[in-house]
Amino acid sequence: MLPEDAARPAPAPVTRTAPRICPLCEATCGLTLTIEGTRVTGARGDRDDVFSRGFICPKGAAFGELDADPDRLRAPLVRRDGELREASWEEAFDLIAARLRPLIKEHGPHATGVVLGNPNVHTMAGALYPPVLLGALGTRNLFTASTLDQMPKHVSSGLLFGDPLAIPVPDLDRTDHLLLLGANPLDSNGSLCTAPDFPGKLKALRRRGGTLTVVDPRRTRTARLADRHIAIRPGTDALLLAALAQVLFEEKLTRLGPLADHVEGVDEVQEAVRDFTPEAVARACDMDAGEIRTIARELAAAPTAAVYGRVGSCTVEYGTLASWLVDILNILTGNLDRPGGALFPLSASDRAPRTPAPGKGFVLGRWASRVGGHPEAKGELPLAALAEEIETPGEGRIRAVIALAANPVLSAPDGDRLDRALAGLDFMVSVDPYLNETSRHADVVLPPPPPAQSAHFDFAFNALAVRNQARHTPAAVPLEEGRLDESEILARLILAVSGMHGAAPSVVDDGVIGRTLGKAVADPHSPVHGRDPQELSALLTGRTGPERRLDLKLRLGPYGDGFGADGEGFGTDGEGGADGAGGADRAGLSLQRLLDHPHGVDLGPLRPRVPEVLKTRSGRIELLPAPIAADLPRLRGALDERPASLVLVGRRHLRSNNSWMHNVPALGGGSNRCTLQVHPDDAARLGLEDGRPARITADGGALEAPVEITDTVRTGVVSLPHGWGHDRPGTRTSVASARPGVNVNQLLDGSRLDPLSGTAVLNGFPVELAPLP
Repeated sequence: MLPEDAARPAPAPVTRTAPRICPLCEATCGLTLTIEGTRVTGARGDRDDVFSRGFICPKGAAFGELDADPDRLRAPLVRRDGELREASWEEAFDLIAARLRPLIKEHGPHATGVVLGNPNVHTMAGALYPPVLLGALGTRNLFTASTLDQMPKHVSSGLLFGDPLAIPVPDLDRTDHLLLLGANPLDSNGSLCTAPDFPGKLKALRRRGGTLTVVDPRRTRTARLADRHIAIRPGTDALLLAALAQVLFEEKLTRLGPLADHVEGVDEVQEAVRDFTPEAVARACDMDAGEIRTIARELAAAPTAAVYGRVGSCTVEYGTLASWLVDILNILTGNLDRPGGALFPLSASDRAPRTPAPGKGFVLGRWASRVGGHPEAKGELPLAALAEEIETPGEGRIRAVIALAANPVLSAPDGDRLDRALAGLDFMVSVDPYLNETSRHADVVLPPPPPAQSAHFDFAFNALAVRNQARHTPAAVPLEEGRLDESEILARLILAVSGMHGAAPSVVDDGVIGRTLGKAVADPHSPVHGRDPQELSALLTGRTGPERRLDLKLRLGPYGDGFGADGEGFGTDGEGGADGAGGADRAGLSLQRLLDHPHGVDLGPLRPRVPEVLKTRSGRIELLPAPIAADLPRLRGALDERPASLVLVGRRHLRSNNSWMHNVPALGGGSNRCTLQVHPDDAARLGLEDGRPARITADGGALEAPVEITDTVRTGVVSLPHGWGHDRPGTRTSVASARPGVNVNQLLDGSRLDPLSGTAVLNGFPVELAPLP
C-alpha cells in the first residue's frame, strides 16, 4: 500500500431508500426510509403507498431516531447476584428453561401470568407467537392492555354479533355525518379504526358538505375542526347515547332497512331505553335536552351517518354500555353494514368468509380471577387485578410472569403496588427493547431488534381498516450481528417453556403450519379440501417462519389464490382492486404478490357483509343480550347521582404513543408535556396558578404536577396525560428519565372497573386539587 492510499478516507456509505410500514400507531402509514449503509437517516411519507398516499405524522418522521435510540438494549440481560447483566442468548434461554419448567411442574400452569402490551399488535411476531405461547403454558392468567382501553368494544361486539373481533368501523371516505365520542384522531391518528390521514378524511367530510359532531369534555384539535362540539360531563356518554336512541323510538325515526332481516330484539331495546329521555339525562350530561333531540334528528335525517366512540367512552364506568349503544344507534338508523355508515372490514389474512349460519355465540365469565373473582372477557382478566394475584398467598398464586412488550407499572392502576408485587415474583421474563419501569424487575430481558431490522405486516390493523388492502415490507436493513429476530426470540421462548428447549425455532412455525393445513384440508368448505397437507406446505414461500405463515394466511384468506384451487382468487364478487389501483388481479393474493408490489395491493372499499360476520347462536344480531340488560339498571341509577365537583380525564399527544415513546428527543417537543390542564374558573376558585404545582388526590393516592390553565377543558374537569412517571431507579431511558412527569394511573387503586369488560376506569373519576407553595 502506498502512503497516499493510507490517507484516503473510507468510501461514504451507499445511500438508498426502502419502503416500510410505520409501526408506531394504528394508522399504519407507508414510509420511505432513507438509509446510509445500515443506518436510517430519514423518513418521509410514501406517496405510492396504496393506503396512506404519502401521509406522515411526527412519529413516523422520527422513525430513524427511534430506530437508533442508544438506550435500546442490544443483548439479553440476565439477573446474577441481584443485578441485571449482559449475557448470551444461550445463557438467557437456558435460565428460562431451568427456572420456569420446574415452577410450572410444581405449582401448575396457572402459576404463570402472561402480560401483553399494545406494541405486540404492531409487529408480525407479536401477532403470531403469543397464542402459541399461551397454548404451551396452559395458563388462564392472561392480562393485556385491552382492559386499559378497548375491551368494552370487544365485549359489546361479541354480545351483539357473536364475535368479539367483529368491530365495524366508520366509512370515513363516504359518510355524510359523523358523530364522534371520546376520540381525538387528530392527535391519536385513530383507534380501532385504521385510517391514515384521519385528519384529512375529516376535513374532506366537511368539504363535501358533511357534518362532524364531536363529544368531548376537552376542546381538542378534533373538536376545533367540528361543526358542533359538545363539552359533555365525562363518563356520561352512555346516558347521551341512550337518550339519542330513545328519541329515535319516540319520534319514530328508526329505519333498519336491509338490516331488518338480520336483527332481533328491537322492541326490547325500545323498552330498555324508555327512561332515558333527553330531559332525564340532561342534568347528568350537563347538556340541553333540546340539543340532544337535535342531534338525534340530524343523525336520522342524514343520507348516511356513522357513530364512532373510542377510548374516552370506553375507559369509564359504563364503557361496555356506551360501546353497545354506539352500534345500536348505527343499527336503528340503518347505517350499520351500509356504505357511508359503519362497515366490517375484510382483512387479507383473515379466514375466508363462511357460509352464513348460526354460530357458537359469545360468553362472558367462563372463569374468574382467583382473588377478586373478576370474570374473564375474551379469555382475559383485568390487568388491574394482576398485583393482587401475585401478592395474595394460596393455591394458584401467580409466581412467574412473562411480559411481552408491556409496561403495566405505568399503564395500569396503582403502579406502586404492582411495582412491589413484581419485585416479589419467583421468576420473570420480559421481552422488551428497553429496561423500563416494568422490565427492570425481570430475571431475563430479551430485546427484539429495532423496527428497521424487522419485516412487517399488519395482522390486527388490517381487520380495522377503512379500506381493504394488503401491504408487506421486508426488513429495511440486515439484522445486526449478535441480534435475534423477534420471531426467533418468541419461538425459542415457547420451546423453553414447553419442554422442547434446544430444538430448532422452525419447529414452532412448522407445527402451526401443519395444524392449520390439517384443518383446512379436512374442511369441506375450504379451497384445499382433500389435498395433501405436505404438498401444500412445500408450496409455501418465504425465507422465514413468519413469512411462510403469512403466505399461508394470504393464500387461504378471502382474497387468496387457494393454492391454485380455481384460478379465481380474490375479486370473485367483482369488487377486487384493479391493476391500476395497486396491482391486484384475479390470480389471488400470496406473499409473492405482495413482494412484487412493495407499495401494497388495493382490495377495494368496504362492502356490506353482515350475514357472513354473524356468529351468534341465533344467526342474527341480538340487540339486547342478557348481560347488557342486566347492567342497564346501573346506568339508570346514574340519572339520580350527584356529579362530583371535579373529575379527571386523560389526554393523548400527537408525538407520543403511551410510555415507550418518551425516550425519543424529537418527540418531546410541542404540547407533549405532563401538565395538569385546569379551566380558568376552576383555577381561580381553587387558588391555582399557571406553571405552579398542584396536589391531585384521588382513590389511590396523590400526585404533584404543574398547572396549565386553559379554557380547552370545560369547568369541573382537569386533564393529565398518561404514560408518564419515568422516575423509578434501575431503568435505562435517559431522555424519559430527564423529564419524568408523573404517573396519572397512580391516582387509582384499581377498584373502579367496568363490570362487564373488567376495563379500568381511567377517565371521569373524582379528584381533589390543592395549590402547593
